[in-house]
Amino acid sequence: MINALFGKKLGMTQVYDENGNIIPVTVVLAQPNKVCQVKTVDTDGYEAVQMGFGEIKPSKVNKPMAGHFAKQGVEPTRYLREVRVDNAADYKVGDEVTVSMFAELPAVDVTGTSKGKGFAGVIKRHHFAGGPGYHGSHFHRAPGSIGQCSYPSRVFKGMRLPGHMGCDTVTVKNLKVVRIDEEQSIVLIKGALPGGKNGIVRIRLA
Repeated sequence: MINALFGKKLGMTQVYDENGNIIPVTVVLAQPNKVCQVKTVDTDGYEAVQMGFGEIKPSKVNKPMAGHFAKQGVEPTRYLREVRVDNAADYKVGDEVTVSMFAELPAVDVTGTSKGKGFAGVIKRHHFAGGPGYHGSHFHRAPGSIGQCSYPSRVFKGMRLPGHMGCDTVTVKNLKVVRIDEEQSIVLIKGALPGGKNGIVRIRLA
């Protein structure tokens, strides 16, 4: 069984449970994922299946990808992702995975790409307290001392400093599936998911 489904994050809303409590949920459009290629140890050196999802006009597909889809004998899709499996020979091109796989699951793990923040300082990136805010302190948002003097005369690896923030692969574990709409291929997952609107997320069995 392929234990993952890819979808697009549409945004957040809130729903009510049977007791009238408000539950914040993230809406994920998870259209049927179909197997576009089967990769085995003999052909590719590892076991995996390539999943395609998302609609796209054939005229929008470039020639290399059009040739790939034609070789496999499947309709073009907008996105392609790989899922590692134990035995890829158990699957065949054209198999589909839908939201119905999450119908009776207690929890799922969701992986996505977090929002990019660009270049950030230590206060925003590492939650440093900063220095006094009044005039004359000359120390407001600077990182402060970062190393020793004559020994070891270098900065240790892993020092928390300013730098690129965000655009990381983030996994949120043990999230509850609140509701499923199989007709519209929509999953409502409790809580927030990594990434912004229209970001691609991977939902897998917890």
